[in-house]
Amino acid sequence: MAKRDYYEILGVSQGADDKEIKKAYRKLAMKYHPDRNPDDEDAEARFKEASEAYEVLSDPEKKAAYDQFGHAGVDGSAGGGGGFGGGGASFSDIFGDVFGDIFGGGRGRSGRGADLRYTLELDLEDAVRGKNVKIEIPSASECQSCDGSGAEPGTRPETCGTCRGMGQVRMQQGFFSVQQTCPNCRGAGQIVKNPCKACRGEGFVEEEKTLSVKVPPGVDTGDRIRLSGEGEPGMHGAAPGDLYVQIAVKEHPIFDRDGRNLHCDVPISITDAALGGELEVPTLDGRVKLKIPAETQSGKLFRLRGKGVTPVRGGSPGDLLCRVMVETPVNLTKKQKELLREFDETLQEDSDGKQHGPRKSSWFEGVKNFFEDMKF
Repeated sequence: MAKRDYYEILGVSQGADDKEIKKAYRKLAMKYHPDRNPDDEDAEARFKEASEAYEVLSDPEKKAAYDQFGHAGVDGSAGGGGGFGGGGASFSDIFGDVFGDIFGGGRGRSGRGADLRYTLELDLEDAVRGKNVKIEIPSASECQSCDGSGAEPGTRPETCGTCRGMGQVRMQQGFFSVQQTCPNCRGAGQIVKNPCKACRGEGFVEEEKTLSVKVPPGVDTGDRIRLSGEGEPGMHGAAPGDLYVQIAVKEHPIFDRDGRNLHCDVPISITDAALGGELEVPTLDGRVKLKIPAETQSGKLFRLRGKGVTPVRGGSPGDLLCRVMVETPVNLTKKQKELLREFDETLQEDSDGKQHGPRKSSWFEGVKNFFEDMKF
């Protein structure tokens, strides 16, 4: 069965911002939450539908993929995921985010390490073709003295008496039952009364490590690659966070990128513009011939199909758009100046009355009409 449009499900326009999307989801979640509608299958289905829509539209990268490709762009990522370009939020992540705002807390992470971000600058060529890159990041390893427990050797962490080792406490708010991170042990489930001197009770020591990042072809500025488990270590042996490698593509001396298309300016002489000619232009795959027809005007665009970028999420390659810019000659000799004046005189004395400057004549005609319209 075909899926409904996510914007239609939440009742917002495609131009809605994060705040509007979140507000719309919160309203629907409050209305159709199963705890509020026991044994109501229709309400449960609507709640899941709204949660799926919110999961996609609240994630900038998933939202961009959905806006461009519809459900095909996010199939397989809604309701789970991870890997390239996504944080892998689940329905429980969304529930904790939205209802945490209402009740003053979110779901506990049981001491899981924080996610980290690393900005990776790439040349345009490497971003388009893909590359394996080595990066060095500050990291942390398990403390050898306490084996990651954070407790002084010969002692052990004690079970937290507040949450009884669960790392979370449950709070009842009307018809909602909300789990929160234990405020006493901060989600670790254990209390270290005698901290290890080597790591000061953290369970890890700082160091640097080298990671290999496989950059897929077609990435662009703003894309990110997730390296699972390479983030900040968890507390007292808990799971580490993830490292997000944020892509930043450097400016290129020749090409400008716009999504899957590339743009470049190509200077040509007055002679080539007037009489036509053929010249070589660069592409990321090498040089190609570009035929310039006679009487080409400055600013005209020529499209070289398939010479752009193949998007990272698949699809056909874009095009290279070459804009020709007619150059005015400089450093002229006396003879060259005289020849140009003679040439200009022949244009003015044309017996056939031909207009040799289409833009010039139309511009002056527009100026004339403008001043005539101003007369009272």
